[in-house]
Amino acid sequence: MVANLQSTSFFSWTMSDKEGTPVGVSTRTALIGVGLIFLVSTSALAYIYFSFPQLEPEEKKFVKIPYDIEDAKHLGRVLDHYKEKYYFQVLLAIFVSYIFLQTFAIPGSISLSILSGFLFPFPLAITLVCFCSATGASFCYMISFFLGKRLVKKYFPDKEEKYSALVRKHKDHLFNYILFLRVTPFLPNWFINIAAPVINVPLWPFWIGTFLGVAPPSFLAIQAGKTLNQLSSTSAGLSLSTVALLGAFAALSLLPVLLKNRLKKKFD
Repeated sequence: MVANLQSTSFFSWTMSDKEGTPVGVSTRTALIGVGLIFLVSTSALAYIYFSFPQLEPEEKKFVKIPYDIEDAKHLGRVLDHYKEKYYFQVLLAIFVSYIFLQTFAIPGSISLSILSGFLFPFPLAITLVCFCSATGASFCYMISFFLGKRLVKKYFPDKEEKYSALVRKHKDHLFNYILFLRVTPFLPNWFINIAAPVINVPLWPFWIGTFLGVAPPSFLAIQAGKTLNQLSSTSAGLSLSTVALLGAFAALSLLPVLLKNRLKKKFD
């Protein structure tokens, strides 16, 4: 399954030359692509705003993107108040807001993960957070593909070729590497989203690797959401045991790569 994922190219988002090397798109196509992503994102937010039930005056000030745990607490209380009667609208508000933050690399998604754990049952919350993380990251990926790749290729062609060659060399294990990077905090998620298309990481394993890779840290955030009112910060759920757990997941993500390399050396 992983091998099939890794052999998939950029869907229709790239073109290839005769040697199979991905090449860029035209300026017009790039601008249209970014414009569509922006238009869809802002339209979805506008729909959420106008379709949400009328709020009480004292509640309106708390309906904003939660940048810290206090914002999340206030927003959680407001949404919980409306959840029973307007369940779909509340769910859709979290869904759209999460994808928007991930798409444009805006801080606050960790608070939405905690908020999801507070508002929804665990199976729904973990699926929601993983799907939104992967989809929003993929939109960010596409923005970088349309704009960032062109700039890097123009001003840093040597570095782009160097790291692209490295990706081609390890193309059979890209899924595992994406999984590893998502589990561990070595690189910020926004950097991974922007850098991946620049060095020709295919979109499909990027999406799947992100969906599965964000599950362990999201599990911790959602569990923290169950006690949202007692939290004092977004890092309150971290401890030595949780860091060790994330380390174990990271090691497991690279285990197939290590095993394959050992078997290859043994039988070659």
